[in-house]
Amino acid sequence: MQRHWCNMFVRVASDCPVELGVIPVQKRQDKPSHVIQYELLSEHPYRYTFEEQLFEVYIRHKGLLDTLDEEELAAARKELLDRNHPCMRASQLTKKFGWGFHFNEEGRIALYGMETEQYGAFVEAGEASELELQNAIRSSRIKQATIGKGKE
Repeated sequence: MQRHWCNMFVRVASDCPVELGVIPVQKRQDKPSHVIQYELLSEHPYRYTFEEQLFEVYIRHKGLLDTLDEEELAAARKELLDRNHPCMRASQLTKKFGWGFHFNEEGRIALYGMETEQYGAFVEAGEASELELQNAIRSSRIKQATIGKGKE
């Protein structure tokens, strides 16, 4: 089971291609996980912990929301949370769409566009050691790793 992050802010990746929070759009019939994640967190700030949003995204993405009874949901949740999952630092929202995640003292998540005053306040609080500050995982690899190996 994952741990709850508390009093922490995850800022966008250093190689994020946008300069403000961009609402992700659905481009195919089935919604991708990051669109579902955005919808949940933007519509319900500070409602979900990491584990709660992970499971909610999972059941919605798989189309299980209204198909399982409580016992089946509990079994599916246990099975899902018994596996390892990437943390919120690896979310497409922080890597490509310009959204930072704030975890409050209860470990509940809200998202903030990188252009907002609140985003800036969280970054300043982190830099002043008043809040744990994490960087999202970059999408691109360092180009120096390929220098001298016949790749450009």
